[in-house]
Amino acid sequence: MDMQSDALARVQPSATMAITQLAQELKARGEDVIALSAGEPDFDTPEHVRAAGIAAINEGRTRYTYVDGITELKRAVAEKFRRDNGLDVGPEDCMISAGGKQVIFNALLATLNAGDEVVIPAPYWVSYPEIVRLAGAEPVIAPSSQAEGFKLTPAALEAAISPATKWLILNTPSNPSGAAYSAGELRALADVLRAHPQVHVLTDDIYETLVYDGRQFATIAQVAPDLAGRTITMNGVSKSHAMTGWRIGYCTGPRPILKAMTKLQGQSTTNPSSISQWAALAALEGPQDFLDDWRAAFQARRDLVVAGLNACDVLECLVPEGAFYVFPSCARALGMTSAGGRKIATDEDFVMALLAEHGVALVHGSAFGLAGHVRLSYAASEAELREAVTRIQAFCAGLG
Repeated sequence: MDMQSDALARVQPSATMAITQLAQELKARGEDVIALSAGEPDFDTPEHVRAAGIAAINEGRTRYTYVDGITELKRAVAEKFRRDNGLDVGPEDCMISAGGKQVIFNALLATLNAGDEVVIPAPYWVSYPEIVRLAGAEPVIAPSSQAEGFKLTPAALEAAISPATKWLILNTPSNPSGAAYSAGELRALADVLRAHPQVHVLTDDIYETLVYDGRQFATIAQVAPDLAGRTITMNGVSKSHAMTGWRIGYCTGPRPILKAMTKLQGQSTTNPSSISQWAALAALEGPQDFLDDWRAAFQARRDLVVAGLNACDVLECLVPEGAFYVFPSCARALGMTSAGGRKIATDEDFVMALLAEHGVALVHGSAFGLAGHVRLSYAASEAELREAVTRIQAFCAGLG
């Protein structure tokens, strides 16, 4: 007897996690695998943040907190939004969840009904459409292309909106492409949204601190303040402070939506980890100067990887503006055969053949809604990346 609910049956497993788990299993069997499939910084959580978590344990701060987070952290989150993003918010306009993904999950499940639509630009993070489907609504994919820098254009947004549209999801810088919207590009999208007052915006800014080449980060409620009343701005400490396992995300937005999200969270996880909340407080209020070193390291890795991939005849890789991913096209490889005799009919075939023959784990672009590409995470050591690029070059050279 199948006990899976109809709602869950609409949802696909995470391709990112599946490839990462496969790579881990191969490593456990003693195979030489370089896993560039997962998206988390390889740096350690800063020492002062770790110390704050230990202090929270030693001081007995291990009990339930308010469902939506401790007051001290909500104050720090509000201050972060005011300082970094120019958003005029207070702690009562903020909530804390168990990771950025829970913020997204809460917002969508608390507001969506059957028949509602959510516009999702492609390529997209694998979880966006699946959470929409779990909520019983319909994801509407708004395509972009490499020629457009993997960014949603105003025309594509206009074409995707219908009377049933309730949300637009934006992610900048983007997973998987690394595309980062400029203030001007966001203003152009805001011009479209003003004509559709039923559409709310959920912006995933989790990679905010990782923008390169001197660019300035922008978020839509900052550049279009008149849309703040229908915008949820999500962020967290996972990428900015290498705290993926601590599971702390946060957001600001309209109080009625936050109240609904808190109601949902109260019947699911209740509060995020009390220990992690005190560590996140230290992350937001403590020194941020280490981020300059991290950005420089990631930018150097990006440049190494982009140059190495573009040296392959069958790959074409844009220079991403942020995050720690590249999203090269492998379209020229489709129809070829690998040196090991594997037919490369799809981007997934490319990924699986590369893993089997050269031990490098990437994720196929079709999992992110844009076939003919692959995603590589350069959140790894320079030595690992050099070796991975060498192996990818050897694999591509063997295609025929």
